[in-house]
Amino acid sequence: MSWIRTPPEDGATGEVAAAYSRDRESLGYVANYTRVFANRPAVLEAWRALNGAVKASMDPRRYELATVAAALRLRSSYCSLAHGKILAEQFDGPEAVSAIVTAPAEAPLTPVDRAVMALAEKVAAGAAHMTESDLTELRDLGVDDADILDVVLAAAARGFFSSVLDAVGAEPDSVFLSLDPAVRGALTVGRPIARA
Repeated sequence: MSWIRTPPEDGATGEVAAAYSRDRESLGYVANYTRVFANRPAVLEAWRALNGAVKASMDPRRYELATVAAALRLRSSYCSLAHGKILAEQFDGPEAVSAIVTAPAEAPLTPVDRAVMALAEKVAAGAAHMTESDLTELRDLGVDDADILDVVLAAAARGFFSSVLDAVGAEPDSVFLSLDPAVRGALTVGRPIARA
């Protein structure tokens, strides 16, 4: 699960019980990331608010593409699997998601999709090394600055969340074992999936 102790489900009260209950209602289980953040429920709620605000202004598929690109660069299996699963189930299908990760040149992506992923990867790789020219490709494709900022925000936010999970050894939830094997293999880029 993780290297740090997490509040048990039995006897959980207040904000911790609420977080666990929310997961059980929406996911059917309590996610390992929720268990970690249950040590600091206020941070979990702040993350949910920040992430929700970032997502609110973005096209949902674009958000997932940017998030997957950042997570892959950060070698975060947890986030790659979670957001790759959404891409596969809600937008592109398993074959396309596998191709996006393993053979991006052949993947069914538009030029804007590719530029979004490239920018998100650059942010995750080290924003201090970026220059204004890193925004040029999206600008040349007609993407306005507010939408470019959305990609940067999604990638930068992923840096926080992925780093916390990896720093405490949080394993991706065992539910990801049910993903299409090719997708699961492509998206498991860091820590292995937890065994049930």
